[in-house]
Amino acid sequence: MLLDSLSGQSDETIARHHRVSRGTVVLCIRKCLQFGLDAALGELPRTGKPRQLPDGAIAWALNCACQKPKELGYSYELWTYKLLTAHVRRHCAAEGHPALQKLSRSKLHKILCQGELRPHKIRYYVERRDPAFAAKMANVLHAYKEVAIVNEYRRSEAGRGLGMVTISYDEKPGIQALAVTTPDRPPVAGQYASQLRDYEYERLGTVSLLAGLDLHSGRIIETVSDTHKSADFIAFLKKLAGAYPEHHKIRLVLGNHSAHISKETRTYLETTPQRFVFVFTPTHGSWLNLIENQFSKMTRTMLRGIRVASKQELIDRIHQYFEEINADPVVFRWKYKMDETFIV
Repeated sequence: MLLDSLSGQSDETIARHHRVSRGTVVLCIRKCLQFGLDAALGELPRTGKPRQLPDGAIAWALNCACQKPKELGYSYELWTYKLLTAHVRRHCAAEGHPALQKLSRSKLHKILCQGELRPHKIRYYVERRDPAFAAKMANVLHAYKEVAIVNEYRRSEAGRGLGMVTISYDEKPGIQALAVTTPDRPPVAGQYASQLRDYEYERLGTVSLLAGLDLHSGRIIETVSDTHKSADFIAFLKKLAGAYPEHHKIRLVLGNHSAHISKETRTYLETTPQRFVFVFTPTHGSWLNLIENQFSKMTRTMLRGIRVASKQELIDRIHQYFEEINADPVVFRWKYKMDETFIV
């Protein structure tokens, strides 16, 4: 319309050509002359409908959302929109906010969004309960830095005789052996795009995986047992001791499981003085342990959707998985905040 007016056409001709009223054309041209081109292409600000909810009422509704429903006498742990809307409408008048008596679910949603609240959700976090968290993390990162230096040195002929190995160790308990009740059906091109499986399954028990990642070679030493008690941990230490020369010192980066510091474990360590060195991750700091990356990958690949005919089959397939990993090992390297962290 602006271009037609600029070319000299009359308002009536422009309105007829664009099938609008003459007043629309006049308003568009007037906005352009008075406020500029951008204003003419859009809508001018309007006063709008007066606000129905005062700031105090909105603040009270947000305060309700910040409390747990059980604290206000409900059986719910988290709010639902229906429950929170009903609560606000029921108690708003007594709290001095009668404007909320007709609060709708959509209006409540808008209020919560403006307040950046999602009271129907839970976001998990890990609390740092270890007062020595920073110092323990520094010890772990110090060990990783030493591993990086040693790995670089061992590439040379002079560095091949170094007598310490660092192992990242942890347990993965509760791996379920699940069996199908009916055989799976394979994919069929043009008919079934994926595996077909009946939703029912049979529980055959669980096993615990104890594994150590050699941070120098990338190879993994593992055992699978029914439990992960002190006896199982000691058996793993004996397996480690047999895997490396007697003059090698074995340093383990490991978590704070009770089996790692039990009386039985300490008694065994006294029989092998100077053989093992433990570097403990902070409490709630298992993410500092590199073996957790391997466990995560294992869960997302080999164990994903696994079904077995027996518990022994699960054990055999876990052993086979690590044989495949050790056939083409990958050396893990820790880089996150390595340079920013103060090493003591």
